[in-house]
Amino acid sequence: MTIAHRKLLRWHVWLGWLVGVPLVLWTVTGLVMVARPIDEVRGTALRAELPPLPATAVMAPLPEPGDVDSLTLRQTALGPRWIVAGRDESRRALDPRSGLAVPPLTRAQAEAAARAYRQGKARIVSTRLTPADRPPLDLRQMRPAWGVTFSDGARFYIDADTGELIAVRTRFWRVFDVMWGLHIMDLQTREDTHHPILILFAALATIGTVLGCVVMFSRYSRPRRRS
Repeated sequence: MTIAHRKLLRWHVWLGWLVGVPLVLWTVTGLVMVARPIDEVRGTALRAELPPLPATAVMAPLPEPGDVDSLTLRQTALGPRWIVAGRDESRRALDPRSGLAVPPLTRAQAEAAARAYRQGKARIVSTRLTPADRPPLDLRQMRPAWGVTFSDGARFYIDADTGELIAVRTRFWRVFDVMWGLHIMDLQTREDTHHPILILFAALATIGTVLGCVVMFSRYSRPRRRS
């Protein structure tokens, strides 16, 4: 074994000890995340289809100019509503017949909407209102929302201002979310895939893998001594 080969082997071993834990972490979390189809994780099968918008005359609202980014007529579990999206990322609902603002959802309305938005007969076990400035970690949206949790662990988030379904979180989605946070080494927001720790360990793992390949091929490419 040459001196250069011995040094490469030593560096490979030390890098292996350094990046061994992240490599195992990436492998295990990746295995968990692909264990179930992504549609099952997202709860696609739990979403019910709403009836189409009725072909009736509606009154278009006249919001103040400069404040509106979009105006959309949408079907919700509580009936058709104009959804006004502001340039400041605000959203509000207007009655399609009168054009007047719709008040925020009550608890009873949120639960009725959640039942209409989902399929199956699971019962509601809890309902919680969260403000826009303190959204739950699994919501990921700065919106006031009613989180309606069912007996099977699925949670439907209903926009408290518009009545729209903004997220479905299954029990396995929350497991998936933790695994994703570990996978990208960001358990706080679980969204940052570009930070120094992840880049450093990924670079070290790449260097260690390349060194391992160099050591392996250099070992088997050297001619054997004849006895």
